[in-house]
Amino acid sequence: MTLPDATAYAARRAGPLKVSFEFFPPKTAEMEESLWRSVLRLAPLGPRFVSVTYGAGGSTRERTHSTVVRILKETGLKPAAHLTCVGAPKAEVDEVARHYWEAGIRHIVALRGDAPEGSGGFSPHPDGYANSTDLIAGLKKIGDFEISVGCYPEGHPDSSSPRVELDHLKRKVDAGATRCITQYFFDTDVYFRFLDRARSAGITVPIVPGILPVTNFRQVVRFSAACGASVPAWLADMFEGLDDDADTRRMVAAHVAAEQCRRLQAAGIDEFHFYTLNRADLTYAICHVLGVRPQAGAGEAAA
Repeated sequence: MTLPDATAYAARRAGPLKVSFEFFPPKTAEMEESLWRSVLRLAPLGPRFVSVTYGAGGSTRERTHSTVVRILKETGLKPAAHLTCVGAPKAEVDEVARHYWEAGIRHIVALRGDAPEGSGGFSPHPDGYANSTDLIAGLKKIGDFEISVGCYPEGHPDSSSPRVELDHLKRKVDAGATRCITQYFFDTDVYFRFLDRARSAGITVPIVPGILPVTNFRQVVRFSAACGASVPAWLADMFEGLDDDADTRRMVAAHVAAEQCRRLQAAGIDEFHFYTLNRADLTYAICHVLGVRPQAGAGEAAA
């Protein structure tokens, strides 16, 4: 692995880099305090938005809602709420969406969602939205939401083929999605091959790379096996022998993620979505390496 040519890298960085951050809702008071510290730590970097995830089967609906509303009310950030169609009738999902609109939330990350563990896989609710495309169409009837959707450079585990998956992504965009955020990946060529295929399929909206800083390599290996993301051998080599050395793992994680982003930047990519895992310092460090600096007034408490 080598860094991009410095001259080419500098030329590609002529425009400002745009970032966004993803958090998950807290389960305990201690986790809520940790989450809020992370939000406030990253807010000065002026992200385009910050998103809050939604648990399998809608299991964190109330915590997601309260976290998103708090971000809107107590900071100057633009929050986006994840919303899925798993395990709920349309009327219930629509009610959640209306509550977001009434609270001032204008950005939804619309996803099919993961089925609850042990359920045997995704199955639409008899009275619910069949998939994320239907969900997007339903959201657009409620309000003129900005809608982001997920995409999978290495394929969704439930997809029958890359062609079918791209057709589904195109339908999501045609239904009203304005941004695609990728599943995390580690090989930049994976992203560029997917980007080429998506553009050839007529998908013209931004396809934002999802970046996962790796702090727990074993955990990432397990999760990647379930979600279809590949873990290259060179990444395993990077973390070899560091199971009991958390400080070095964090330094390696920052290096790997920053270099990944620099490679993408050198090819003209100017926007990244960071899966923070509610840990701010590592994401902050990576952004700093990439040239993202605190902005005056960014993220300050709303008036």
